[in-house]
Amino acid sequence: MMTKSGDIEIRSALHMKYLRRVRANPQTIVIDELGLAHAKSRIDVAVINGSIHGYEIKSAKDTLDRLAAQIDIYRQTLEKLTFVAASKHVSAVVEHSPQWCGVMAAEYGPRGSMSFQVVRNAAVNPDVDPVMVAHLLWRDEVIDLLSSIGYPAKDLRRPRKQLYNILCEVMTLRQITVSIRCFMLRRKTWRDHQERA
Repeated sequence: MMTKSGDIEIRSALHMKYLRRVRANPQTIVIDELGLAHAKSRIDVAVINGSIHGYEIKSAKDTLDRLAAQIDIYRQTLEKLTFVAASKHVSAVVEHSPQWCGVMAAEYGPRGSMSFQVVRNAAVNPDVDPVMVAHLLWRDEVIDLLSSIGYPAKDLRRPRKQLYNILCEVMTLRQITVSIRCFMLRRKTWRDHQERA
C-alpha cells in the first residue's frame, strides 16, 4: 500500500520535476516558504520572473481548514496561484478556489514516483493588489527605487506603508515585479538566499 503523500515528498518532486526548467533559468527565482503581507501568511513555493506565481501544497496529510483564509491573502499578493493537491483534496480545492487559480493533482504512479496532472491551468489573478505585492520589497529597496526616479530625501522618511503607496502610484505592477526579482537576486543576508534556484 502506497504511503500517503506528505508536504516534503510533494515539494521535492515539484522542484525536481515540474519546476526543473524554471529553476535552470538564472533570471528566475524559486523560493520555499516565501512570507507574504509581512509574514501574515506564507506560500509553499514562489516562482518569481516576469510575474509572481505561487504554488500551495495540500498533501494527503493536510486539512483544508485554512483554505479560505489563505486564498484571501494570496488573492491580494500573488499574480498567479496553483494549488498542488493530493487526489483526496482535488475536487474540494477546485470547488472552493476562484476560477483563476490553477489546480494540479499530485499522486504516486505505479512505480512509486510522484507525478503531476494539471486539472485547471492558472490564469492571471484579476484582484491582485499592487501595494500588497510591493510589500515583498524591503524599506531601503523602496527608497532606492523612489530615489532613482527623483523623489527628494525628505519624502522618503515617511512611514513604510506610505512609501508602498507612493511606489504604486509611479510604477506599474509589472515594473514592481521586475524590481522585486532584481532586488531578490542581489540580497546577500536573506534567510531564503540559499533556497533560490
